[in-house]
Amino acid sequence: MSETLGQIRRGLGARGRPGPAGAPEPPGSTAADRPLARLIGLLNRPLTSYYLIIGCTVLLLAIGLPLVLSTSLDSALDQGQSPFAAFQKQLLGALAGLFVMWLAARASPRLFRAAAYPMIGLAVVGLLLVPVIGVASQGATRAISVAGLTIQPSEFAKLAFALWGADLLARKEKLRQLTDSRALLIPLMPGAAILALLVLVGHDIGSTSVLLAIFLSLLWVVGCPRGTFFGVLGLMVFALIVVILTSHYARQRLNGWMCPATATTPACWQPTQGRDALGSGGLFGVGLGASRSAWGWVPESSTDFIFAILGEELGLVGTLSVILLYGGIAYAGIRIARRMTDTFMRLATAAVTIWIVAQALINIGAVLGLLPITGIPLPLVSEGLSSLLVTMAGLGMLLSFARHEPGAEQALAAAGPSVPRRILSWLGLGVRRT
Repeated sequence: MSETLGQIRRGLGARGRPGPAGAPEPPGSTAADRPLARLIGLLNRPLTSYYLIIGCTVLLLAIGLPLVLSTSLDSALDQGQSPFAAFQKQLLGALAGLFVMWLAARASPRLFRAAAYPMIGLAVVGLLLVPVIGVASQGATRAISVAGLTIQPSEFAKLAFALWGADLLARKEKLRQLTDSRALLIPLMPGAAILALLVLVGHDIGSTSVLLAIFLSLLWVVGCPRGTFFGVLGLMVFALIVVILTSHYARQRLNGWMCPATATTPACWQPTQGRDALGSGGLFGVGLGASRSAWGWVPESSTDFIFAILGEELGLVGTLSVILLYGGIAYAGIRIARRMTDTFMRLATAAVTIWIVAQALINIGAVLGLLPITGIPLPLVSEGLSSLLVTMAGLGMLLSFARHEPGAEQALAAAGPSVPRRILSWLGLGVRRT
């Protein structure tokens, strides 16, 4: 295998592309090597991460919007609303998210670093308001209502904590304090604990798990000593056990996860119906909008269990495609983090990537019955403006960092004017150079 890869690399041009047409192939190369060579050449290009994030994001939005329409019809008709109300809100949120993503992609990395402390302060204030003016839903209080809009501060806290933690550890690295476990964990660990406790007050176990995943990713990427890392991990597991033993809500979720497949109790209804819907789609599904389970059979089908309706309407092919798209985001984020020389950008990229991928895995695992139901949405697919906008802002930040990869600025300059500039030029509004 190593000899084959060596032959492929020798057959690539200086920029990772195949040689000119008609050039003799290296000895021992076969027709099967050529697609692999092209794939390696594409993955080695400077802007691979940039375009991969854009493509995966747009495709996930394109899949999620029809699913939101399909899963929201039943509840909208029951409440006497327009059947397209939730879809229209989600569509406007997606358009606003694309604009936020574009702004974030054009922003300087220094702007994200400067916003870290104001954002973590706003996140704490928002989480403190949840127990006071929060809106309860399904036994949990996670959102507040502002001017008719429902806002989830826990979603905002994920991005804020990723930026704050990355900036904090980058400063400690500059001061050469990362070798001391005490200096490494303070105040990062107390900050993570405060955010987790504030989120747990509203019984939001899913968002708490994501915050802890961000915390662990920061420690891992910054090079935390193994003894300290596994000690922190053990402490988190112990805290999770305590929460399960002392929280009635957490025990209910755990009991629902342990339900047998034939159980019909209220706690077992959602996971049982979700698995039935997921498996009823077969290979290609029943078609978009043709779901029967979305009509009152699967609770929270437009948010927590939208993956179950995805399996019913698009089948195994659709579910695997969505998983591959999240895999594409994971690959792009890891690639950006590995190529960054700036500590802040490397840590922030890893934290945001882990946040989005971990949230997707927790949601999918709950639908499959591999994990307890935690009530967190599927990123970019589930209904919910807070999750959608914050996730797209985080992806826009990754695009901004991808523009600073080695060779990316030169590749962007060689690609010509950006799409917005081309549109302005077509409208006769472009800025002329003198």
